Amino acid sequence: QVQLVESGGGLVQAGGSLSLSCAASGRIFRWNVVGWFRQAPGKEREFVARISWSGGSIGYADSVKGRFTISTDDAKNMVYLQMNSLKPEDTAVYYCATTSRWSTQYDYWGQGTQVTVSS
Repeated sequence: QVQLVESGGGLVQAGGSLSLSCAASGRIFRWNVVGWFRQAPGKEREFVARISWSGGSIGYADSVKGRFTISTDDAKNMVYLQMNSLKPEDTAVYYCATTSRWSTQYDYWGQGTQVTVSS
């Protein structure tokens, strides 16, 4: 079993920055991939960014490329999402999720943290 806990959400004005953190506990391997996803009211959940726990295989959604940065501290089982130049359309609940063992699916999800960007 793997547990994920997100933190760092809040309210920020457009153009501002926020940093999200996700703490993982349980059995995680360096080849597993951790991702950030978000879901805005009335919309489907969408991919934001991903990284392997070893720090490779980085990818971003086009909508956040150049503004968001994903990183890990695998010694601490932490993953971070630095969000700069925030826009009102970034408002959503942000979730971290991870694959586990040999699975390629995101098997474990956190409870989410709210990010609200005011215009």
